[in-house]
Amino acid sequence: MLEQAFRGKRCLITGGLGFIGSNLAFRLVELGAEVIIVDSLVAEYGGNMANVHGLAEQVRINIADVRDQHSLQYLVQGQDYLFNLAGQVSHIDSMENPFNDLDINCRAQLSILEACRHNNPAIKIVFASTRQIYGRPDYVPVDEQHLLHPTDVNGINKMAGEWYHILYNNVYGIRACALRMTNTYGPRMLVRHARQTALGWFVRQALDDEVISIYGDGEQQRDYTYVDDAVEAFLLAAINPAADGQVFNLGGPEPISHLRLISTLTDVAGTGSYRLVPFPPEKARIDIGSVYSDYSRIQAVLGWQPTTSLRQGLEYTVNFYREFREAYW
Repeated sequence: MLEQAFRGKRCLITGGLGFIGSNLAFRLVELGAEVIIVDSLVAEYGGNMANVHGLAEQVRINIADVRDQHSLQYLVQGQDYLFNLAGQVSHIDSMENPFNDLDINCRAQLSILEACRHNNPAIKIVFASTRQIYGRPDYVPVDEQHLLHPTDVNGINKMAGEWYHILYNNVYGIRACALRMTNTYGPRMLVRHARQTALGWFVRQALDDEVISIYGDGEQQRDYTYVDDAVEAFLLAAINPAADGQVFNLGGPEPISHLRLISTLTDVAGTGSYRLVPFPPEKARIDIGSVYSDYSRIQAVLGWQPTTSLRQGLEYTVNFYREFREAYW
């Protein structure tokens, strides 16, 4: 079904040199799509040419900032699908530099949508949102009816970016939907520092045979989505008209405690250990406790569900970084 839907289609991926965007690019090329990648190639945000190793000759790469409306007006023309993954995702960075987060996660999103409205209103957009917008949950698992009360600047701006897309769908007929992702992991994620993804940093520490610090008692629960499963959700949302104007949670096979996560990771890696430590003040202020998602809605509407177990996903991830360590450390 997906190969028939995407063969020969023109697909634009913003943030395409980052973690999820690059994995999506590989899958789209495999399906026969014509792919353009747009990325500002800011290393701190995950942009990395190594992410398209072996693929660069099969896609067009445009180094541009999504805040540059003139570039976007040209790039969106003639595209069938836009996978909008450009953004600043560090919660800590958003608190330290809130105006930069506002610029990337709000203004840039409006630039993208305005470029589509004026230059390609027939395009279909899938926006990468986040379960972070729920904040500290009132109940778990969180479903799409849960109130939105984010606990940091990043969550507020991602919430606004999501709803700009839904607004343009409802008012201007720019077909758009949003996927609220939760703890996506796998090959090509940023592991150079801990400001973007905790699990990426844990993988690095385990492979370096370091002691991993777990905050609190380690019983906080999360769910984890392997990147190939997340990519399939983007593809299904793009081709299905039932997704237009909708928001969907993604999720993992099951909630898992931090202790069990790290235990599984170190077992898979064969290296690394852990210790329990108190929360640092800057992290305690925005911690959300246990949170995991109810993905039954996207399962019912689009037929999506995660298929990769945590252990299997960690094995794929560890093997990838062992092979390509120099490009990511």
